[in-house]
This record gives sequence, C-alpha cells and structure tokens, in this order.
Amino acid sequence: MNDELGYIVLDDESYIKAVGQFRLAVGAVLSVFNMYGMGEFIPQAQNEIVRLAEDFGQRVRGDLDKPISLEYIRRKWRICHEQRF
Repeated sequence: MNDELGYIVLDDESYIKAVGQFRLAVGAVLSVFNMYGMGEFIPQAQNEIVRLAEDFGQRVRGDLDKPISLEYIRRKWRICHEQRF
C-alpha cells in the first residue's frame, strides 16, 4: 500500500518482522561489548537505536515535526543529575 507521498507502507506483520530483523542485526553488532563487561547495556542501546531508526524513517518520509532524539539517554542523565544534587 502507498501513502499520500507515494512511499510504500508495510502491513503490521511485515513491519514487525522488519523491526525484529533490524533489532537482531543491531544486537549482533553490539555483542562485541560483552567482552568488555558491558553486556547489560546492550538491550537498552538496542532499543534506543531501533527507536532512533524508526524516528528517522518517519522524519525522512514527511513527518517533519518528528524529533530524532535520545530519550532514554536524556532520561537517565536527568535521573542521575537529580540524584547528585
């Protein structure tokens, strides 16, 4: 199916499958961090990268108001900063 700009819009099943494949690929790339004892951060980084990719995809396909931001990182920084002071 095409949207009003002519882009192909995936059905839900295909979209979920594509996101899952992307998530697995990102996880494979980040798996090197297991060697450095940073494996516990991989799922969070994976989620944030997937979300950024989705935001980017929406932005370049016409949703000009869609922010591309690191919400998780900002939230964690804000929590750490508030606990310090």
